[in-house]
Amino acid sequence: MEWTILLGALMVVFFLLHPWLNLIAFRKVIGITLFLEIFYLLGHYIMGWPFPAPIILLQLFVVTGLGVALGIFYSRLWPLPQNKGFERIFRTFLIVVPSLGLGMGLQVFLQGAFATQAIYLIFALSAWLGSGHFVKNANETNQTVKHKLIET
Repeated sequence: MEWTILLGALMVVFFLLHPWLNLIAFRKVIGITLFLEIFYLLGHYIMGWPFPAPIILLQLFVVTGLGVALGIFYSRLWPLPQNKGFERIFRTFLIVVPSLGLGMGLQVFLQGAFATQAIYLIFALSAWLGSGHFVKNANETNQTVKHKLIET
């Protein structure tokens, strides 16, 4: 439990201080976390899943934030291409497969051997959603962040 609170505090500070992790990225983290919380609350009432405790909700927030941060750093190294094609498929494969492995380690670290949520899938999904943050500009070698030009 202490690790979850510590990771949550460090993640918020990291999002506030790092220049690539702006308000758009933090809004993405909040949106994904809200969807997951509603999903697990509905699962409790409809399917009989265990009720998510506050520490579980904080774990969802931490995992989503770390996944989006990983996706943004990956996106900075290899920006999303403008055109659809094989490069997008290969790029998606190269972010999702390692993030599944990292997510499994994070799940064991946060929830131990008796996990009640699919932390590894949440981490991979949020890394994939975060990897669309930087987009290649078709005309030049510059990159854009949601219509803002970044010189490289």
